[in-house]
Amino acid sequence: MKFFLNKFSAVVLLTLAASSSQAAMVLLDRIAVVVDEDVIMMSEIEDRMRTIKAQLAASDGNPPPDDVLRKQIIERLVIESLQLQTADRAGVRVSDDELNQAMAGIAAQNNMTLEQFRTALARDNVSWSQMREQVRREFAISRVQQGMMRRRIQVSEQEIQNFLASDIGQAVTADEFQLGQIQLSLPPTPSADDIRQLQKKAQSLYDRLQAGSDFTSLAIEYSDGQNALNGGDMGWRKPVQLPTIFSDLVENMAVGEIRGPIKSGRGFHIIKLLDRRGAEAEGQIDQTQVRHILVKPNEIRSDQEAYELADSLRQEIINGRDFAEVAKLYSDDPGSALSGGDLGWSRAGVFVPEFEQMMNDTDINEVSEVFRSQHGFHFLEVTGRRVEDFSDMFRMGQAENYLRNQKFDEELDSWLREIREEAFVEIKI
Repeated sequence: MKFFLNKFSAVVLLTLAASSSQAAMVLLDRIAVVVDEDVIMMSEIEDRMRTIKAQLAASDGNPPPDDVLRKQIIERLVIESLQLQTADRAGVRVSDDELNQAMAGIAAQNNMTLEQFRTALARDNVSWSQMREQVRREFAISRVQQGMMRRRIQVSEQEIQNFLASDIGQAVTADEFQLGQIQLSLPPTPSADDIRQLQKKAQSLYDRLQAGSDFTSLAIEYSDGQNALNGGDMGWRKPVQLPTIFSDLVENMAVGEIRGPIKSGRGFHIIKLLDRRGAEAEGQIDQTQVRHILVKPNEIRSDQEAYELADSLRQEIINGRDFAEVAKLYSDDPGSALSGGDLGWSRAGVFVPEFEQMMNDTDINEVSEVFRSQHGFHFLEVTGRRVEDFSDMFRMGQAENYLRNQKFDEELDSWLREIREEAFVEIKI
């Protein structure tokens, strides 16, 4: 109820003229919709209408009549409010650091610096705080949707095995290859001599590459392919997306290996496997088992106090107190606290850079120093290291994610209908 009261107080009455006996009051905003313990203000509806009309105008679209558009917007805001209330009850929080990174990412996507992005928003009469709040809402809604769908969507092992055995399953879970190509094209009606001369040129280029010449430079200089100016880089492709003469070869090529000349109806080709990713590419993976304790600064705990608490907890563990016990009692990481701070086995790239660096620098059974990341103050203990072949597990994970994504939209729609039907909604306009 606290959230409702806070938003209710946003109804502002402004004194325009005052006298000793009476003041004239003007209503600036009012409650448009009550949604369970939340309210939607009239200003929110009008702001959303202006935004959608501007988007339609920019794409030469025609908006529906205002009453139709307003009804659609109210329903959308109701659904957003219900999801945000669910997120609030679940303790979903979006940190300032996450918002800052998101804003920087949006600016970069629009080929702007952060300052240019702020200027562009101001020019469109959108305040920086409004934009941050919208991004925060979207973050929170996305997280609560992902959490709810993880609980509701079940994918059985039999479904995964059936999918992996299917043609589409094999295509989806196939490795991807980043291939470079130098293409030497034949004229439309080549003579036998044309073919011999071109093959000789292709062999000469291949020999130069084997001797150490740079593939990118030779591709730019000699290739007739569409990707020549990119150094011959064809981008990431699965085998089914490659020409057959290439897909038959890449499976058995090592990263950095060069093959050629390869004859086709177009001419001669030299290919280089630039990189590979996927289940087979994972191969033998270095893994680390680690546990940690996180202490976050907050409204009542300063950065210094958070650091000092983390350091004192670390000292207790060094002096003999059980790591798991301390994690369960004090760690601010809800995902690992109940399991004694254990983060399980992980590979490179899973954690934020500061955490990963400390993990890599810490010996087995050693408790690290206290360090800071975007999440707060941590210390960790490495409890094991191993090398594992995860190709089968990786492939099963790909299959499960694919099947979950297939079910996601349908299950999300069902959940949203459920919470909408169960909600108290009073439209006051």
